[in-house]
Amino acid sequence: MSRPPTSRRLALAIPAALGAFALTVLPASATSSPAQIATSKTNGVAYLKSLQAADGSYAGSGLSSEWAFGALAAAGTAVADVAPGGDTTKNARTVYRNLLSTAAWPSATPVVTDYERATLNAYAAGIDPARVSPSRNLIADIYGYWQTAEAGYFGPSGNFNGTVFAALALNGARTQSGAQRVPQALADRITTRVRANQHNDGGWDYQKAEGNPTRLNAPSDVDMTGAAMAALCTAGVPNTDADIVQAKAFLKTRLLPANGAFDSLYGANTNSNGWAVAGLNACGINPQTGDFLTSMGRTPVDFLIANQYNPGGGFKYKPTDTTPSAYSSVDALRAVAGGGFTAAPPTPVTAGAPRWVAASAFTPGTATELALTVDDGAGALKVCSVALTPTGATTTLGNVLDAAASAATPAGCVTAVTPSSGTGAITALNGKANSGSGTWKVSTDGSALAAASRARVINVGDTIALRWGA
Repeated sequence: MSRPPTSRRLALAIPAALGAFALTVLPASATSSPAQIATSKTNGVAYLKSLQAADGSYAGSGLSSEWAFGALAAAGTAVADVAPGGDTTKNARTVYRNLLSTAAWPSATPVVTDYERATLNAYAAGIDPARVSPSRNLIADIYGYWQTAEAGYFGPSGNFNGTVFAALALNGARTQSGAQRVPQALADRITTRVRANQHNDGGWDYQKAEGNPTRLNAPSDVDMTGAAMAALCTAGVPNTDADIVQAKAFLKTRLLPANGAFDSLYGANTNSNGWAVAGLNACGINPQTGDFLTSMGRTPVDFLIANQYNPGGGFKYKPTDTTPSAYSSVDALRAVAGGGFTAAPPTPVTAGAPRWVAASAFTPGTATELALTVDDGAGALKVCSVALTPTGATTTLGNVLDAAASAATPAGCVTAVTPSSGTGAITALNGKANSGSGTWKVSTDGSALAAASRARVINVGDTIALRWGA
């Protein structure tokens, strides 16, 4: 296959502070020095800044350069500080947030990866993805693609890419305080699916392989192996886990001694190497030492930096190319900077620019969505996006559950709630009643579970998790 992987991958959805391994102090055995990496980052940031349009935008129709946000953040540059000609009214963060807030975005026929892409990039830009605006909640948008018949998959299961990036987005885009916003039960369901799709050679590709011996025996893809590794590690899987160890071993088999590149299905190229290094970074595996320092003294980071134009800062797709590629530059810089597939936003240096921007309240009378999970404590997990139109700046759990009974995607998240009105404690949900120490409890944005009541205040963008248990 001759086309570069970017055309397939970035059109779908791509690659938080994912627990990235910071490449600031390296052992003597590493080849690219801290000074070389610092220079690469500085020049790479300058190139990505040059991609900004005169109106301040990075995103547009079709493939776009908004993936630059994760690379900029990993390299220590706040997206809110990136403005054409220094015009702060057109800074990249504000322009992107305005785009995501429009009713016409992303298109008339969206797919789950549209929302995963936006979640990862909004997070890196310092936009709370659940609170882009009073009406735009990207976390809820992703929840709406949960596959009830194949729990753990998001979007059509045949496109495994959508499930990998659901894991990266939902686990990687943490709350403003740094907490995991989705319940662990959800993270675990996705993790189970990612594990089930691991090929026999230790890697992954973008197609579903679970239950298909032919696909499981097919050669893996270097870039999707990096993404799947990151998906597992952002969910809390340690790098000593057997599946991560096998994935690491697969990547080692693809390493070319002479230049340190991973020999992907598309040959040695910057994008595939960027994704593989990002996966290693996300799992806290140093891509400059040990298994990834070749017999000829080269590493994947060496290969990436060798493909960079200096002082121009852009990276080319293949060593034989003569011009830089925007997508290659994003993938390479993010990896060289020690990042995974997104990064926590740095604090802007622009006067008055906060680290985070987010809607603070519902707009009464304006339709919105909320992300909801219902866990019966016995293995059944329901996931959905709830559509509702608040009448005030806040709403209540009772109102959300009432709306979920008739306006949830996918349907069936809530079938019955007791009591059906008032403000009292919730005593039964979906036919399961409180019994002894087993009661319904609620958490929002990863907070501690507390007794669930209809009166519980729900704010704009809250990620709501209900669970039955002691």
